[in-house]
Amino acid sequence: MIRSSNPTFSKAIYGKGMSAASVDSMTISGAVNKCFIMLALMLASAFYVWNDFVNSGQVTTLLIPCAILGLILALITCFKHTWAPYTSPLYALCEGVLLGGMSAMLEAKFPGIAIQAVGITFATFLAMLLAYRGGFIRATEKFKSVITAATLGIMLVYVASMILGFFGTTIPMIHESGIIGIGFSLFVVVIAALNLVLDFDSFEQCERARAPKHMEWYCAFGLTVTLVWLYFEVLILLAKLRSSE
Repeated sequence: MIRSSNPTFSKAIYGKGMSAASVDSMTISGAVNKCFIMLALMLASAFYVWNDFVNSGQVTTLLIPCAILGLILALITCFKHTWAPYTSPLYALCEGVLLGGMSAMLEAKFPGIAIQAVGITFATFLAMLLAYRGGFIRATEKFKSVITAATLGIMLVYVASMILGFFGTTIPMIHESGIIGIGFSLFVVVIAALNLVLDFDSFEQCERARAPKHMEWYCAFGLTVTLVWLYFEVLILLAKLRSSE
């Protein structure tokens, strides 16, 4: 049985019979094609919200509902990976709304920040892909364990911060534009980038195991989750840097 430390690739997805030969099995090229489809859907919904902000001067009321729906779809996809062909495209649309909305709001405050975040995100993706394909970064078990632990730690910090927000407080300094806040965001960006290595490794593992065809969508979903997270963190880091000037 294949093991993966990627949070979106639990052991449960590698079920009985996955290693059996199958004509209709997952391929990396198929998963990459699904990634392009999800990217196109995200860009379409992000462009719609961006235009809505430019034309009306305010972010559409779809933001909060899409944030909640996106979270629900992500959880469903993680626990019911066979539904990935249906839930993943919907997730991409919801995340596109959030990307477009947040980008538009920060662009109004910090002109040029959106294109910078997009450029850094794709440059980071390309650099990590080349490093992985060139063997400079290997997804060893120790590497997976460290990155997964760091990722879960960050998620716990964000959850704690959200809970504290309901009581009118938050974790001090990490969300501010001081040295600690910028350092925290930089650390999170690095961890998000290294999660791409886990995604690349999962693509290869699933293909070698002749995973079912629906895993193409699931792998595309996992990579999309990481790219969305990376983009948001880059955007936040740039906003902190601009605010500190």
